[in-house]
Amino acid sequence: MISRSRSIAGALLAFLLATSLPAIAAVGMPSIFGKKKPAQDNMPGRKPTAAQYALIDKAILREKEVIKTVKERAPLVETYIQNMKPDPVLSQVPESDQHFLARVDFSKVINDDNYKNNKGNFQAKKGRLGSFKNSFNALTGISYSLRLTFHESGFVQMILMDSNNFDRQHYTFTFIRNDFLGNVPTAVFDVTPSNTRRDFGRFFGRIWIETRGGSIVRFNGDFSGSIATMKEFYHFDSWRTNVQPDLWLPTSFYVEESDPKSTTSTLKFKAINYVWGYALKVPPTDAENTSLDVVNAQDVSNDAPDLSPLGAQREWVQQAEDNVIDRLFQAGLLDAPSDFDKTLEALAGNILVYNNIQLSRPVRVRTLLTEPLESLAVGNTIIVSKGLLDTTSIVTADGAQQMGNLNAILAFQLAHIILGHRLDTKFAFNDRLLFPSTSVFERIPMHHTEADNAEAAKKAMQLLSVKELADGQKYFGLYLQQLQLRVKALASLNQPMLGDALIKSDTDNSFWMAAMVPKGIKLDMKDLKQQAAMPLANFLRFDPWTDQLIQMHTTFEPLISDRDKMPFEVEPVYLKLTYFKSPAATPTPANASPDAAAAPPDATAAPADATAAPPAVQQPAPAAAPTQ
Repeated sequence: MISRSRSIAGALLAFLLATSLPAIAAVGMPSIFGKKKPAQDNMPGRKPTAAQYALIDKAILREKEVIKTVKERAPLVETYIQNMKPDPVLSQVPESDQHFLARVDFSKVINDDNYKNNKGNFQAKKGRLGSFKNSFNALTGISYSLRLTFHESGFVQMILMDSNNFDRQHYTFTFIRNDFLGNVPTAVFDVTPSNTRRDFGRFFGRIWIETRGGSIVRFNGDFSGSIATMKEFYHFDSWRTNVQPDLWLPTSFYVEESDPKSTTSTLKFKAINYVWGYALKVPPTDAENTSLDVVNAQDVSNDAPDLSPLGAQREWVQQAEDNVIDRLFQAGLLDAPSDFDKTLEALAGNILVYNNIQLSRPVRVRTLLTEPLESLAVGNTIIVSKGLLDTTSIVTADGAQQMGNLNAILAFQLAHIILGHRLDTKFAFNDRLLFPSTSVFERIPMHHTEADNAEAAKKAMQLLSVKELADGQKYFGLYLQQLQLRVKALASLNQPMLGDALIKSDTDNSFWMAAMVPKGIKLDMKDLKQQAAMPLANFLRFDPWTDQLIQMHTTFEPLISDRDKMPFEVEPVYLKLTYFKSPAATPTPANASPDAAAAPPDATAAPADATAAPPAVQQPAPAAAPTQ
């Protein structure tokens, strides 16, 4: 049974006092489209010294190791694109968007002629690109949407720079300066193709080499070419993470393309790409689907009591829930269990306590590592997407706005659990949720019915109406007002991969929790003291090797003009790089005991600050547990 949780203060205090906006900066390289290759003597910087050439040679060797490692893996690739248009108030706003998610076997697309031949035959579809059967089509589709059809390497060059001939024979290096990226010392070099006319499509830009081991940790720029062969302008900024000793793997890159016809400096589009799940190796050639072996299981059958029919039903639902969670984690869609998830579990527990509700099993919370705004209840496990958490994480001095948003998100799915809206128990059978080893993910139908969502929305409003939570409703109402202005433009962001969207499926784009909108503060885009929703990637990042969530502690960036708000928008990447450190303790296995993995914090510990956690209340009398 769930009891009152009063010990969330430590994690929650850090969670709520984290600053709001990530530092975003990128050093762009000037375009050389339609221009001759700049003379080396006129380039900024100077010729590298012998020691710097030795570092470059080491980086060239390291780059070959990166390519080799990537080819051995089948990570997930997510790309989200926003096409922009001018706006009289905010300068520019999204006009439309596209979202792609695929697990890619890079051994089949790096240095492979099939990928080169596909580039001219693909016609991109709006949204998720339809259904693909192989890695070639997946990356070709992304490349097409990113306007990379001019070059055979397309998308791959964004993460590997030059997978064929990155060396001193094909490139010229110029030393610029020494620099720190986070905690990592780097040497910065400008890189140009040795022969621009012959080496069409080669990387032209800037690289950061970490000086301890010689790995390239960041590179940005564009590709060599001319107006005659290039139809559009764009630049990209690519970052890597130290996932293992001396191994820096591609993590994310940002792309933007200017609009040469714009008189207001409006971008044509901007996009963000993430790569994670490197622990997912390329499956054997005879493996059609991903499966999960049971490990660390303990036989306690002699100690277990006989089950009643109701107990058997609940056990069957639990089996379906555990199977879904395990398979989603195995597929790389869910985060590894983390302290951040524990914080959300404590918040969900407090909602139940304030409403004097007890459940037969603890509530667990996990994070979906994708951008679309969605949530889902799988049995007693609530799943919330990273994009939804990022855009609602508006940190204020008292923490009330972020907590109000989180309470609303959790209450909607808690209502499904309380009302007994069960996951389809067909997933209790292991063969019901086998993900293809490499494919583009389309929507997996785990969402609730419209009738269930309507009933849950009413119940959620009841849960949030208790005196301890009522004041927080205005914040999520404000968030929904902001989203209403962008719903039509951001159709892909509002199309869930697994669960329930914030909006209904009807044509008027109304919200399930629409009853909160009139409770919200009136939206005013010109009010610099008001922040309704944050940009994407605002609050959380994750380790691309372990899929562990990392809460960012960013510097505070005050709003100087209304153009600084950028709700729901893609923004440049700027990672605080650090060197790999071995974990201090073994992480909780993905298939560990649900009760052990998700037990609420110690109920005897008091909050450290009344503004950082809900105030302590008396233990409620036991309530009847709803049928699960």
